[in-house]
Amino acid sequence: MSNLLEKHAKSFYWASFFLSKNTFNKCSALYNFCRTLDDIVDDKSKLEIRKENFIKFKKDFSDKDFNNPIIKEMWSIIESENISEKVVNDLFYGVETDLKENVQINSKKDLLVYSYRVAGTVGLMMSKILKVKNKEARKGAIDLGIAMQLTNIARDVCEDKERNRQYIKPDFFSIQKIILDSQVFYEKSFYSISSIPIRSRFSVIVARRVYKKIGDYILKQKSTENYNKAGKIYVPVFRKIVETILSIFDFIKLLFVKDINYDNDLNHKILKEDVNIDERI
Repeated sequence: MSNLLEKHAKSFYWASFFLSKNTFNKCSALYNFCRTLDDIVDDKSKLEIRKENFIKFKKDFSDKDFNNPIIKEMWSIIESENISEKVVNDLFYGVETDLKENVQINSKKDLLVYSYRVAGTVGLMMSKILKVKNKEARKGAIDLGIAMQLTNIARDVCEDKERNRQYIKPDFFSIQKIILDSQVFYEKSFYSISSIPIRSRFSVIVARRVYKKIGDYILKQKSTENYNKAGKIYVPVFRKIVETILSIFDFIKLLFVKDINYDNDLNHKILKEDVNIDERI
């Protein structure tokens, strides 16, 4: 079922070429699970039907219904990688908040908590799959997930508006601001990548660079009008190649990192008002 990754997550699929087959299969299974949740919530059917489908999938997951191969593969990862069920429940909770007629986020705290739940959790689970042992580095994995989610929100303002979802105000100033906020999380996450075993490290470096580049392409629009005309913004293949080459220098730089003392305490303090991160990692 890795074709879901290839079809829907082009930046991640590009970076996945640098993973071993076994690790790629686990990452793909995690993506399939997350994508299934997203598809349930984003389906064009009536809200009540989407709610019913979500509740059924969540119950099937809790009941370990292994007739569903996506659930079976996810439980296999949870057990083999020692992933806390609290992290998966955080993901469910985050996705469920989109099951409303109108979704509106009005504060930085709510935006960060939402981004942790729908994407920071995925970053944390990925770090387990990639065999990251350092708990400080796992905080970086959460932050990389949050950074990518903030990028998604900045890119999908028009698409979200059609679904009656407003995570940020639909003006270019707000879009610029969330991209600048995402860059803080991208930068904070960088040195934690040094804790990923060498075999998988380059893939994450590439994914981080390529996804961060989406924000640069959004900023180039320079106005709400240009942004609205641009449609969904992607990084072109040529630029992906450039970012992959530049990733070699990041890889070399990370070889010289000895200790990680994670210092995104200001943002993590906001998160800790709702989520005990230390308990999750």
